[in-house]
Order: sequence, then structure tokens, then C-alpha cells
Amino acid sequence: MSEMNPFKIAQAQLDEAASILGLDEGTHQTLRRPMRELWVNLPVRMDDGNVKSFQGFRVQYNDARGPTKGGIRFHPDETVDTVRALAAWMTWKTAVVDIPLGGGKGGIICDPKSMSQGELERLSRQYIRQVGRIVGLEKDCPAPDVYTTPQIMAWMMDEYYWQKGHNEFGMITGKPIPLGGSQGRGDATARGGVYTVREACARLGIDASSTSYAIQGFGNAGQFAATLHREILGGGKLVAVSDSRGGVYSADGLDPDAIVKHKLDSGSVAGFPGTTEISNEKLLELDVDVLYPAALENVITGDNASAIQAKISCELANGPTTPEADRILHDKGVFVIPDFLANAGGVTVSYFEMVQDSYNYFWDAETVYERLNQKMTKAFNDVFEMRERYESKNIHMRTAAYLVSVQRVAEAMKLRGWT
Repeated sequence: MSEMNPFKIAQAQLDEAASILGLDEGTHQTLRRPMRELWVNLPVRMDDGNVKSFQGFRVQYNDARGPTKGGIRFHPDETVDTVRALAAWMTWKTAVVDIPLGGGKGGIICDPKSMSQGELERLSRQYIRQVGRIVGLEKDCPAPDVYTTPQIMAWMMDEYYWQKGHNEFGMITGKPIPLGGSQGRGDATARGGVYTVREACARLGIDASSTSYAIQGFGNAGQFAATLHREILGGGKLVAVSDSRGGVYSADGLDPDAIVKHKLDSGSVAGFPGTTEISNEKLLELDVDVLYPAALENVITGDNASAIQAKISCELANGPTTPEADRILHDKGVFVIPDFLANAGGVTVSYFEMVQDSYNYFWDAETVYERLNQKMTKAFNDVFEMRERYESKNIHMRTAAYLVSVQRVAEAMKLRGWT
């Protein structure tokens, strides 16, 4: 189904923004496709002695505003169209928070949960052997994404070191702290999202400290959102969380710290004491003030959007809402904070990591949080004010975010003489 193809969705969203902005055809068409792609074949010797071949990708979508930036995903269902879409969204994400980078993304089709640490290391190093020629601090800077970790980033950085013959810590981000990683990177995606929820509550006249909230997807971002919502907003009641193995609900509220501990200890939120079971689908439809879709793409569609009751949907996941669902939510009055704004905290702190690596001086966590807060607050308000500027066209926040981002990228392309 074309609607569910993430790259078709990304292109449709761009097309709408280009029409509103009145982009010339050359600029529009250039922005619809990646600047370059690299497809790689990765033979890896497995623990049983056999060689298995993996398919990998690296997409550099647009570098008009600076070196491309974007994560590497290890996933059994990875597709090049998913990587293209994520690279496009990274282009808009770096532009909306106004950092001097472009958008890229990488992926390998594999099942990391079935692989040993040795196999993962060999796969990670093989990937850099293949894509190392097109990455680097001034070219394209990878980072962790789905099922990749700081340890995997460390292996990749080390493999790059052996290729180049010298350390270049800033060629990859999301690294362990002893290898040039940044303080504050672990919770940056969720923290940035919660900052935008705080700003949305202020704009919409909602008492942030008394908000109820639910989280679909309880990986890194979801877990930090559970605790940071309460910390940053000065309160709130977490009523439901879910992961790939199940979900739990309590009208009286869940202790964020306890549910995170349960997840880390047991591997799932399922079975948390004092709760009732809830499906991922039903969690999305709860009557809460704030919904955090923090899982994978296309969970809110034309089929279930009319049942969404949240006042605010803060998209910590990439691409959780289809264009058809966007229109339904907007008509219902659900205020959506779009993914490439809501989850831009991760790439912002990754940019901070690149900066720190570049001049070999590192900030404390408080400095990182203060600068992230400034970036996310300004980005949210830039988008909200763009939405107000085009109020006569009845646009939603995603379109407004596209207008901010696309305008910035198009301007850079024009100034460089590309269009």
C-alpha cells in the first residue's frame, strides 16, 4: 500500500510544503530525492564458522546546510525506502532546530537479537569498511538508532581509526563517554520531546503539572519520557505504557521509576504489579492529555485516527502518523508535535557531541541540558508561529514544521547556486 511506504509519505509531506511556499520546480524536485546513496553487501563470518551476507545502506539526503547526520539501524525488516524517508526527515530535523547539518541515515537488514556480541562487532566493522569512504566529521556523521548502541558506535569508530590511521572521534556520535561521547546524550531524544510538550501546554492553556500521559513503545526514548515528563513538567500521571510484548494500564497511575526498573529487570512492561493488560492499539486510544508514540512507523493511520482522544500527541518515534491520519487528527483538534521536531533532541545533542569532539573540550550535563532547552524551545516556537502565520490555510504543526525546514534548506541551496 503506497500510503504506508515511509518514503512516499515523506515525499507527500514535502510536496504540500513546497506548494504552500511556492518553490520553483527545480528546487522542489531536488528536495524530493536523496543526493546520493550507497548500497553495500556485508559478508560476515558467524560464530558457527559459516559466512552470512547482509544487505546495508547509507543514504545522504541533502548536505546544503552542512555535513549529513543520521543514525544506523539494525532491523530484520529494514528497507531502503525506510532509510530514505528517515534521511529526508533528518534533513528537516536538523533544519528545524537550526543546526548546521544535513540529513542522512543508514541501515542493515539483520536480526541483532539473534546475534552474539562477536557477530555484531564483525558486522559493525564490516559496515564501516564499506561506507567509511563516504563518512567522516566533515562528510557524514552516523549515530545510534534502532537496535544499535554506544558499544556498536565504539566499534565503528575504532574501525574508522584503523582505516584512516588516526583518531577522529567526531566521525560518529552516541559513543561511550570515555571515547568522546557527550553528557546528556542518553536521554536527549525524550528530554527534547518533553520540552516541546511543556511549550505546547503553555501555548494551549493546559496545566502541564496535572497532565495525564501514556507511552506506546518503551525503549530508550519511552523510558526516559516516563520519568522526564514528571520531572520537567512538575508533575503528571502516567496511566499506561506498552512495548512489543504487551502493555499495562492503571487509572490510578504508574510509578515511572518502578515501571522502568521492571522493564529493565524483566525485559518487558508486561506483568507489572497492580495493573491491567492493555494492547498497543488500545493504549493509543486512551483519553489522556499527552500521548507519546515512541515505537515504530505508521501506528496511527486512517483506520484508527478517529479514535485518538489525546489532547497532544508528541511523536518520539519516526513517522508514527500517516498523512491521512494527520488530517483526521487535525480536524478532531488533536495537537500533534511532529516527529522531526519532537524527537530532534537526539540529533541536537549529537551535534553538541561533534562540536565537543572537534575542539577536544567537553561540557557538563547541566550545560548540555541548558543548550538543548534553548534549541528545542526556540524550534517549537518557530514552528508554532509559522502555523499562526498560515492560519488562513488551516495548516497543522507538521506542515508548519516543514515550512520552516524546507525554507531553510531551499535558501541554502539557492545561496550555494545549486538551484
